[in-house]
Amino acid sequence: QVQLVESGGGLVQAGGSLRLSCAASGRTFSGYAMGWFRQAPGKERDFVAYISRSGGSTSYRDSVKGRFTISRDNVKNTVYLQMNSLKPEDTAVYYCACTQGGSIWSYRSYVYWGQGTHVTVSS
Repeated sequence: QVQLVESGGGLVQAGGSLRLSCAASGRTFSGYAMGWFRQAPGKERDFVAYISRSGGSTSYRDSVKGRFTISRDNVKNTVYLQMNSLKPEDTAVYYCACTQGGSIWSYRSYVYWGQGTHVTVSS
């Protein structure tokens, strides 16, 4: 079992930045690859970013490439999502999650989830 707690969300103007954190506890954090997803009201939960267990491999959805950066600290058991040049369409609840395999873009591959943190970008 892994417990995940996200933080760092909030209200920001378009063009601004936020840094989300996801603190993990429980089973060995470094044994899991991690992902960030987001869900806007009335929409499906969408893949945002992925980072491998070692942090050596990352992947992003096209709409956030060049603006968002995922990273992890396996000593602090934390994964981060640095979000720059935010746009109103980035408004959503952001979730972190753990995976041990399967498609990194599908939420079905992730076994443990945090409760989410709200990000609102005003125009």
